[in-house]
Amino acid sequence: MRSTRTPSAFRHGRRRAVLAATALAATLTLTATACDDSGKDDASGKPGATASQAAGDGSGGGDGKVHVPADIANRLKEHGIDVDQWQKGGWKDWDKDKWLSAAKDFVNPVIKGLWKPERMKSAKEANKTVTTKDAAADQGVSDPAPQPVQAQAEKTPYHENAAPVGKVFFDSPEGSMVCSGTVVKDVNHPGKSNLVWTAGHCVHAGQGGGWYRNLVFVPAYNDLGKSASELSNADASEVAPYGAWWADWASTSNQWIQGGSETGGAGAAYDYAVLHVKPESGSKSLEETVGAALDVDFSAPSATEVTTMGAWGYPAAPPYNGLKMFRCLDRPGRFSLSPSLPTMYRIGCTMTGGSSGGGWFRVVGGKTELVSNTSIGPSDNTWLAGPQLGQGAEALYQNMSRTYGGQ
Repeated sequence: MRSTRTPSAFRHGRRRAVLAATALAATLTLTATACDDSGKDDASGKPGATASQAAGDGSGGGDGKVHVPADIANRLKEHGIDVDQWQKGGWKDWDKDKWLSAAKDFVNPVIKGLWKPERMKSAKEANKTVTTKDAAADQGVSDPAPQPVQAQAEKTPYHENAAPVGKVFFDSPEGSMVCSGTVVKDVNHPGKSNLVWTAGHCVHAGQGGGWYRNLVFVPAYNDLGKSASELSNADASEVAPYGAWWADWASTSNQWIQGGSETGGAGAAYDYAVLHVKPESGSKSLEETVGAALDVDFSAPSATEVTTMGAWGYPAAPPYNGLKMFRCLDRPGRFSLSPSLPTMYRIGCTMTGGSSGGGWFRVVGGKTELVSNTSIGPSDNTWLAGPQLGQGAEALYQNMSRTYGGQ
């Protein structure tokens, strides 16, 4: 999540849609538990062995080696990258010539055992800033800043209350980083989705940078919401109950790739991304394994038409530590960094960096749908803003589904 350096002017006297907010939280809970539970142990209600084994197993064969798919190996070789050296640590070379940036150049070969529980726990939030100049570019199309809404801890176990929500881990030149993400449905492969929605700045550095590396998604991370000391003795199934899912393809908007920056830049209003993932082991889809996935609403409804939106994620910057899932529910307002950019949604929320990429949901006809994702916020952590998902976002999603969805 990016943050402005200027304090927010609080908006007073706005009524909260309490009933709608309660319904949103309840609907997400029902969505997460009312789907196929074939990946769970019938007796315990916990994720079954098939799901949890993925956290520790590799994707290779019986020889214990990682077998990089030929197409990925070829893409690496095209850029002068040795596959074996990449697996052994060559990915740590962030030389500009080695940092692939074009949309067609994404590569993310599985490295067995890289994301161990301790490495996940130590990953830092992907927190960047929007400058005062950018914030001052608002030309009056924004609604008054909302009052802060205190983030509420999600109920545990997460696999029963918010199964589609998880953490996105990746490596950047600054080290291991973390964002949030959501399992979304694949309209062209119903019931067998391998798609994850997150923020553009969680997968690509934007203008002048390139694709981040070792991207994985861990749904229902830290399922029981344990503390840091408790996690030190937790087994892999508690840290990653459904395993680690490697992105074999990622897509973000061209606007983010070309205009995104350390300060958000012109890409902020297009700060969204979709991942196609695969497990380190096993053959079931992500949706079948988790037992839940959410529809994406690409109608970009006006903020004035929506009573309540809820943002879910794993805030990692103080006072949070990234180990627990939180949510905020509020009536959205409008936010714009420039009259030349699409208006974004904004809600009051105290979540910090690490919640970036986390889904924003609303209830439509009794069904919870993803309508945005966390992108930017102020330095005093009083609100969050997320992009509207319109035709561009839908085209990106459809292309991912048609090209990679059946794999």
